Amino acid sequence: MFRSLIVATLLLASGQIALAKDVAINAFYGKWSGTAMSESEISTHFQVTSRDLDVRVEPAGAGFLLSWTTIQRQKGAANNPTAVNKTTTMSFMPTDKPNIWRSSEASDPLRGIYAWARIKERTLTVNTLRIADDGGYEMQTYERTLAPEGMLLRFTRHRDGEQLRTAKGRLVKDAQ
Repeated sequence: MFRSLIVATLLLASGQIALAKDVAINAFYGKWSGTAMSESEISTHFQVTSRDLDVRVEPAGAGFLLSWTTIQRQKGAANNPTAVNKTTTMSFMPTDKPNIWRSSEASDPLRGIYAWARIKERTLTVNTLRIADDGGYEMQTYERTLAPEGMLLRFTRHRDGEQLRTAKGRLVKDAQ
């Protein structure tokens, strides 16, 4: 037991054991490209579909700009789906809380989309909330985690507490 403690102490001192610590936003800076598989229980013909992904994170004033493009294949004929290109760009400004940002475009969720971001360890999470005219809500969560092989994506979409879609994918950083 004492020997294990000494080995662990030496490994920790040499930096071979990483402590769980939040990375800085600049660790995500760059252009990332990859693919994801999307699953939906509400779609009759497109329960599992592939998506092409591009993500760009860059500094913007005191905060950062996040832009993502998804090419979805979940409409049209099942044997020949129509590709739909969706791009979203949001800028985030720091709050008075460490590693938490508010979207510059954040508004009253009754009148638009409210969005915020946070970093916990190696994951940048972006949440968006929209309240529908009937008082229901839709929540989307994008978790982008830095990993040795690039960036891992986990996406979930809920409406009134019901999970509508999930997507999981991998992206690699494009050469600068």
